[in-house]
Amino acid sequence: MPKTGIIYHDDYLKHETGGHPERKERLIATMGLLKKSKALEKLMCITPKRATTEQIGWVHDAPYIEMIQALCQSGGGMLDPDTVLSQDSYEVAVLAAGGVINAVEAVMNDLKSVFALIRPPGHHAEASHGMGFCIFNNVAIATRYAQKQYKVKKILIVDWDVHHGNGTQNIFYDDASVLYFSIHQSPFYPGTGSMDEIGADDGKGFTVNVPLPGGIGDAGYVYVFNEILIPIALEFRPELVLISAGQDAHFADPIGGMSLTAEGFGHIAGIVRSIANSTCKGRIVAALEGGYDLSALPYSVLSILNAFGDLGIDIKEPMPVPSALKDEVSSRVRQRVKEVKEAQKEYWGVL
Repeated sequence: MPKTGIIYHDDYLKHETGGHPERKERLIATMGLLKKSKALEKLMCITPKRATTEQIGWVHDAPYIEMIQALCQSGGGMLDPDTVLSQDSYEVAVLAAGGVINAVEAVMNDLKSVFALIRPPGHHAEASHGMGFCIFNNVAIATRYAQKQYKVKKILIVDWDVHHGNGTQNIFYDDASVLYFSIHQSPFYPGTGSMDEIGADDGKGFTVNVPLPGGIGDAGYVYVFNEILIPIALEFRPELVLISAGQDAHFADPIGGMSLTAEGFGHIAGIVRSIANSTCKGRIVAALEGGYDLSALPYSVLSILNAFGDLGIDIKEPMPVPSALKDEVSSRVRQRVKEVKEAQKEYWGVL
C-alpha cells in the first residue's frame, strides 16, 4: 500500500480566473506530468470533501464567509486588485479547504504524507479578508481541524512560498501550539515577514521568519533549513507538520525572483520529511500555494512527492538551468541566518 497520497478533484478547475497567473492550467499541467511519469500509480489518490461552514469559521469571520458566498452567487468579481472570484469560486474554495482537512485525516490514520493539489491557494487569507489570490486559509483551517479532531498539541507549519504568508502568521501569532516558519523573498509582496516579527504574548518565538534577498538558490535554502529550521523544529517536537508548498521560488517562475530548481524543492522536502520522521511518525501534509510556470511547477511538485514517497523517479529540470545560478551559500544568506538566530535565541535553547 502506498504511504504517500495526493488530494485532487476536477472541480478545482471550476475556479475560473481567465488569464490570471493563478489559473486552472497549473493543476492540469501538474496532473498531466504525474500521469506521464507514472508517479500517480505509486500514490494513494484521495477524493476531497467540502469543508463545513463551521470548519471555515474556526479561522474566518462569519461576515467575511457570507460576503464571499454572496459575491460568487451574484456572478463573482474582484475580491481585491489581485484576486478573482467567479460564480463557482466559493464552492471551489470550500473544497480546497476540505481537501487539506482530508489530507490531515489521511496522515493521522493510514498514510505518512499527503500532497493536496488544490486551488485557490490560502496563505495570504486573513481572518476577515482574502488577498493575494487567496480566499480561505486552507492550511490554517486544517491546523485547527487537527487540534480539534485529533487533539494535536503542537503543529509545525513550514511556508516555503516565495511570498510571506501574512494570513497564516497573523492567525497563529499569539499561539504557542503552532510554530510558523517562513522562508521568503524580501522586499516583496505582501511586505510582511521581517525577522523581528516573532509572535506576541504566549506566541513569542513561535513565528520564525527568514526574509532573503532575491536570487537565492538551492544551496542557500538548504543552509537555512539546516541552520534554523531543523534545530528549532527538533526542540519544538511537532506532532504534525504542514507545508504551505508554493513553488514560485523556482528560477523560471514569472512572479518570483528566487533561483530554486525542481530538484531543490525535493531537497528541502526531504529535510522536512526528516523532521517529521524524527518527531511525529513522518506525518506531513503539503498544500499547494504558489507556482506559476506551467513547466516548472509540475516538475517541482513531482520532486516533492518523490522525496516524500521514495518514488524512485529521476527528476530532471524541464528547462536548462542558467549557468549564472551558482550552487553556493552566499555571504548574504550566512549573514541573514546569524541575524535570525540573534532574533530568536531568547526563545530557543538550541540557538
